[in-house]
Amino acid sequence: MASTKKPDEHRTRIRRVRRRLAQEGPPWTRNREGDFETVTLPEGECDQLRDLLISEGVQTIVEVGLAYASSALAIGEALVTVDAPRPRHIIIDPFQERDWSNVGWDLLRSAGLDSIASLMLAPSSMALPQLLSEGLVADAAFVDGSHRFHEVFVDLYFLRKIVRPGGLIIVDDAGTPSVEAAVRYYEQNLGWTVVPGAFTDGSPTAATVDVSADPATRCKAIRLPDPPFEPPFEAFRAF
Repeated sequence: MASTKKPDEHRTRIRRVRRRLAQEGPPWTRNREGDFETVTLPEGECDQLRDLLISEGVQTIVEVGLAYASSALAIGEALVTVDAPRPRHIIIDPFQERDWSNVGWDLLRSAGLDSIASLMLAPSSMALPQLLSEGLVADAAFVDGSHRFHEVFVDLYFLRKIVRPGGLIIVDDAGTPSVEAAVRYYEQNLGWTVVPGAFTDGSPTAATVDVSADPATRCKAIRLPDPPFEPPFEAFRAF
């Protein structure tokens, strides 16, 4: 159910939680030195993620990986700003309760975002097929789960069937070799195109696409083709 708060009030509440998280860190972290700083998406990239989703008018989004919720809070802020009648934020994280002590989910609740977000405590390889079978259609997805090649590849396989034609799939740690290789298959063979400027100092533009991205950026935003297509197997391009 969508939040009953006024958008301006809700945005203010979310921004307070986001700022406190960026400045003070989460109330609990795993017992690993610098874990929050290593795992979480930095505030600047979160702002750019939020702005990109707002520029796209996103109303339904799937997120793989919650952890400390920095990206989830930015996504929530975008959904509240768009102010659609029935915003949906589906988050998949099988480890949120067991390994993360629900710290990310508790931060979302403190921001009042549990009214539009739902958490699936299952591996993405199980949760995404379930969402597909339920007929979910999303405007965008944010992928920051396992960085193993085969698991990223499977995430992207199902997300291309869930995200609407012309929608966005945004990948964190896009320069990691395993993640980069998985994405490259879809770029080379299925017509996925990079949205330039989405994660640089420039303003993201929803209409422009290119086949190259700034290699210094951490995240990569990719637009799905519209209409979608299935290439013949003979047309396979090595990646």
